[in-house]
Amino acid sequence: MRHRIPLPVSLGEHFAVRTADAAGVGRWRRDTPDLHRPFHGIRSASAPLTFAETMACHRPRLKEHQRYVGRTAARLWGLPYPKAWSGKDPVEVAVPLDHTPPKTTGVKGRRLSLDRAQTWKLDGVSVIDPVAALFTCADTLTVDEAVIMIDALLTSASDYPDRRPGLPLVSAAEISERLDIWRAFPGSRTIRAALPLARANVESPKETETRLLMLGAGLPEPAVQHEVYDRRRFIARVDLAYPELKIAIEYEGDGHRTSKEQWRRDIQRQRDLEDRGWIVIRLTQQDLGSGSAAFLTRIRRAILARTA
Repeated sequence: MRHRIPLPVSLGEHFAVRTADAAGVGRWRRDTPDLHRPFHGIRSASAPLTFAETMACHRPRLKEHQRYVGRTAARLWGLPYPKAWSGKDPVEVAVPLDHTPPKTTGVKGRRLSLDRAQTWKLDGVSVIDPVAALFTCADTLTVDEAVIMIDALLTSASDYPDRRPGLPLVSAAEISERLDIWRAFPGSRTIRAALPLARANVESPKETETRLLMLGAGLPEPAVQHEVYDRRRFIARVDLAYPELKIAIEYEGDGHRTSKEQWRRDIQRQRDLEDRGWIVIRLTQQDLGSGSAAFLTRIRRAILARTA
C-alpha cells in the first residue's frame, strides 16, 4: 500500500536512510510500513525478489573503500556460477586489510588486500576483477564447476550466455600467474586442478559440461568449436568434434527448440554435414543427466564405426 505522503522522486526506488534524512524526509515517513527494509539503513519501495533487485537495494550501502567479491562479484560479471541465486544468499563485500568488514544481516564481509585484485566500476559500484571473483568463490566450487567458470573467462565468444558485455579477455597464462601471486587461499587447489582442463573459445557452459562428461568417461578429448569447410567454403562450426573421424557433437539448448529460424538452420547444417560424411550426434540436458550412459554409448559406437 502506498503512503498518502509521497517520497521525493530524487530518492528513487531504493535509498539509504542517511540520503532520506539529507532530503528532509523525517523518521516518521521513512519508517512507515509501506517501505521495505532489505538491509540495515536501507529502505525500498518494494521487496527485492531477484539478484538484480537485491543489488539495487544494497548499492546505497556500499562505502567508498568497499568492493563486491566472491559469488556476488561472479554474478555481477555474468560468470556461470553453478548454484542459482536465492534470497538467502548474502551480498559479499570486501574491505582493505586496515578496515573492519561489515557485520549486518544479509551481508558477508571479509578483508582483501587492495593489491590482490583490480577494481572495476560496474553500474557505478566497485567490483573486483573477474579472475579475483573466481578466486574468492573458489572454495564453493567443485573442479568441474571451476572449469566451467574458467572457460567463461577464456572465451572471446560474444554470445556466451549471460556473460557481461565488456568482460576483459583473460588467458590461461594470466590465471596461472595470478595463482602464483595469490599462492594458497581457500579453494586454490580446486583452481589449480581445473586450469589444465580449461579450453578457450567455448561458447556455453553446457559445451564445457559435455566435454568434461566425455573426458570423465575415458573418451578422447574432442576439439572445441571446430570449423568445417568444403574446399574453401565454410559449412559449419560445431561445438565439439573429432575432425579426423568426422564426428560432430552438438548441444541443443532451449533456444534451438523455441526459435523456428534456429531450428530450421540446425536441420540444414546437420544435412550439410551429413552430406559431407559427418556423423552428427545431438544432445540435450537429459543426456547430461539421466541419459548420459546412452549418450556416451552413442559416441563410442560412432568412434568404433569410424575406426573399425
